[in-house]
Formats: sequence, structure tokens, C-alpha cells
Amino acid sequence: MARAAVSGRLAWRVARLAGTNEETGTARTLVFDVPDWPGHLAGQHVDVRLTAEDGYTAQRSYSLSAPGRVELTVQRIPDGEVSPYLTDVIRVGDPVEIRGPVGGWFVWRPDSGRDVLLVAGGSGIAPLMAMIRARRLAGSGARFWLVYSTRTPDDVYYADELRRSDPGLDVTHVYTRLAPEGWPRPPGRLAPADFEDGPADCDCFICGPTGFVESAADLLLARGHDPRRIKTERFG
Repeated sequence: MARAAVSGRLAWRVARLAGTNEETGTARTLVFDVPDWPGHLAGQHVDVRLTAEDGYTAQRSYSLSAPGRVELTVQRIPDGEVSPYLTDVIRVGDPVEIRGPVGGWFVWRPDSGRDVLLVAGGSGIAPLMAMIRARRLAGSGARFWLVYSTRTPDDVYYADELRRSDPGLDVTHVYTRLAPEGWPRPPGRLAPADFEDGPADCDCFICGPTGFVESAADLLLARGHDPRRIKTERFG
């Protein structure tokens, strides 16, 4: 997930690409080796800076999609300055500059002791996937419920991992344009019925495009969720 880069006093580090995984036809996960990385919390992000031979620089912010290592999932934006390089050009061993981790509010901590509702729109799944993986790694007993909205099944990130059994994690897919044959829910945007079976007293994290986030937050508020426990991250 990309956002406008956030300025700060963190130092830039040289990161080298260690591996990749194709998530969809337009999205790619990149794993970087970053010397002296200080660690990060699930939900934080980093700034990525590219420098051209003529000295021109471009930078974007991407959410960290896994705990413990610098892993970014990047959606290709056809006219973008950074994402086409990261999805189509960069090769294992190539360097980029990374600054972070950034952010301390939109984060999940294993010691929170509360159940969690995650609501993702498209590439907004990235920081929420970091939370799911951090829960699994920590052996947390918190119940997680993910509502993941994408246009079609082909647009689902981390599809294989989300299909695997993960006790304590429930996943609900919402398709807005095309659903699989026999899918119980017709294609469409998020609706109140999509949250009927989920926890009512929990921490809520919503991430996605601005319109999606606002709509999802309104649905949770209408269902009676405490606004103080609804955290949002938006882009676009």
C-alpha cells in the first residue's frame, strides 16, 4: 500500500532485495535485507526512496506486511514514479533506500488482550496482514476476524495463506465486481450484513482507499462499535 511519504528524522538505510513473490497480476511482495534494522510493530510503514542517475529522487510510503522482516507488497500504478520499478524492474541484490519504521497509532500489539476486527479494501490488506502474521507468531489468544473487499478473486493478496487454517482467525471475502460461481454473496460494496457475525466489542482496524475507509467506519459506528477503538489508515 502506497501513501505520500512522511517526513521525519529517521535515518535512511540501504536495503537490498532478497526475494519476491507475485501476489496478483499487478502486485508483488518484496523482501529486503536491511542492515541494523531496529524492528517494527504490525501496522507501521516505511518510506522508500529511489534516485535516478541524474540525481532526481522519488519516494513513497509502503506498509510493512510482515513482522520481523522488511516485507512490502506493492501495487503497480501505471503512471507511478516508484511502483513500476518495484514491481517490474528491481532484481534480487538491487539496492533501494528505506527509512523507518514510521507510525505508532495504527498498530497492533500482542499484549492488547482484545479481539480484533480487520477491514481491508484492496491493497489495504498489507498492514492488516502484518497484524495477522504477528498474532500467529506471538501465539496470541485474541480472536481475529478479517473482512477483505476486492474487485474479483484474482485481486486477493496472500490468497494461499488466507485459505490455510489459522485457528482464531476468520476470513470473510467481499467481491465488488465478480464473485466465484456459487458464492453466497452477490457482488457489491460492503453492507451491514457483512458484519453481522463478527465481534461487537473489539479493536477495529480499517485500511484502504479513502472512500472505502469512510464507508466501512460508518458501518461499524452504526453497528455500535466504540469510535475510540476504530483506527483507520487511508490512501488515495
